[in-house]
Amino acid sequence: MNEDFNMSMRKFLKQVGVTSQQAIENGIRDAGDTAGKEYKAKVVLTIEGLDVEHVVTGTIKGGE
Repeated sequence: MNEDFNMSMRKFLKQVGVTSQQAIENGIRDAGDTAGKEYKAKVVLTIEGLDVEHVVTGTIKGGE
């Protein structure tokens, strides 16, 4: 893969990571008391023009 591809992919993944973290933090904050709670999370990545669908699931623990 070439440098342009690597840079554009890194930029996209950084944006995904930063904006996803902000959305999660806002959701936890807006929910109020989340101590001891766990939330199932799911991210679905699709790429138009390519036959790509990637699913990531996990658990996020609420704040204290």
